[in-house]
Amino acid sequence: MSSESSSPSYLRRLGVWDAAMIVIGGVIGSGIFRSTATVAERTASGGQLLLLWIVGGLLTLAGVLCYAELGVRRPQAGGIYIYLREAFGILPAFLFGWTMALINYPGSVAAVATTFADYFCSAIGLASGWVKPVAAGAIAFIVAINLFGIRAGAVMQNLFALLKLAAIALLVVAGVVLAHGQLGGVLAADATHAASGGAFVGALLPVLFTYGGFHYLNDLAGEVREPQRTLPRALALGMLGVVTCYVLANVAYLAGLGHAGLAASRAPAADLVSRLLGPHGATVMAVGIACSTFGYCTIAIAGGARVLQTMGADGVFFRSAGRIEPRTRAPQVALLLLGSWAIVLTLSGRFDQLLDYTTVGEWLGHVFGIATLFWYRHKFAAQPASYRVPLYPLLPLVFVLTVFGVIAASVIDKPWDAGMSVAIIALGVPVYYGWRALRRAPG
Repeated sequence: MSSESSSPSYLRRLGVWDAAMIVIGGVIGSGIFRSTATVAERTASGGQLLLLWIVGGLLTLAGVLCYAELGVRRPQAGGIYIYLREAFGILPAFLFGWTMALINYPGSVAAVATTFADYFCSAIGLASGWVKPVAAGAIAFIVAINLFGIRAGAVMQNLFALLKLAAIALLVVAGVVLAHGQLGGVLAADATHAASGGAFVGALLPVLFTYGGFHYLNDLAGEVREPQRTLPRALALGMLGVVTCYVLANVAYLAGLGHAGLAASRAPAADLVSRLLGPHGATVMAVGIACSTFGYCTIAIAGGARVLQTMGADGVFFRSAGRIEPRTRAPQVALLLLGSWAIVLTLSGRFDQLLDYTTVGEWLGHVFGIATLFWYRHKFAAQPASYRVPLYPLLPLVFVLTVFGVIAASVIDKPWDAGMSVAIIALGVPVYYGWRALRRAPG
């Protein structure tokens, strides 16, 4: 059963600018402000570090181009869930939705909202006891805005996307000024960090995770105007913007802190700006990171709710969640359910382990999501899409094999988390059949 047969359909209100901002806002969260120090610890020079960010960006761009064709072929709300349902059946689609919409989406919202609250409270001088209430309040506010429809949510998202871009611009300016024209040392070797080949490959893991989040626009594809033209343009423009921002930010870190200083820093963005602006620099950067993380939450909530709504319309989740409110054309019940669960996870503080346990499942979802492109190409060979991924089948194969390598590295690095991820996915099988039996039960 399609979502469009059971309730009013979504309205296509998002143009290229809005859609590109969703890509940028969905990818850039707090990672570029914090995790780049981890990458520096595992590399031996600024040149190696920048190479990793470029390679990670190109690999992610390959995935984005594949998602562009999938979005053009099926421009509906639900993204990967829709592709898996058509190519592999409702059970694999449910297992993806079960893992993502019930754990990853609310768990990531809880984690990033808590990060937002940490920086927000630090910037305005609130005690640490306010972090959880502020995080919960931020989630509630975002849900409330999205209840009025995608247009209201897009306006808020665009504002915070521009603010996070301004924060990255500040980083770049700080790095250039602090370099005093001596940018040649950016690529220099660091004698204190002699990285092995294994460590260099392992450094790609945090890079790829920082590039994650590019799939949110496909979750919202049912609300994109002229999707055959808009989706490829917005995905490519947005991702190219992200890669540019990430590479420039890392050049700034290396120019202002040096490779050794970056590797030793716990808060590289704050350290860099503080060197330029003094004690007030950390406060300025805290505001920038707060804006960036808040903007990410707006997209994760909007995208996750569309997956829940599609599952509800398919009869594998609460039927009420599948309803689209006729006036605002927003999945209001799905938004409230997702937001409420995210608030529960935020207040309980139990989201970190959930996210660790489901990371493998999330990346497996990307692998199988991209793999559906081969099915679509075969099934609809006589009906070519208006946009086709270039260098097919090379690009999807490169993405799938690389991500499988990332998953294998994650399993070796954290076998317990990988095992729990598989267990959570497997638990969805009896839940699925139990739900279907409940739906068929008399009365």
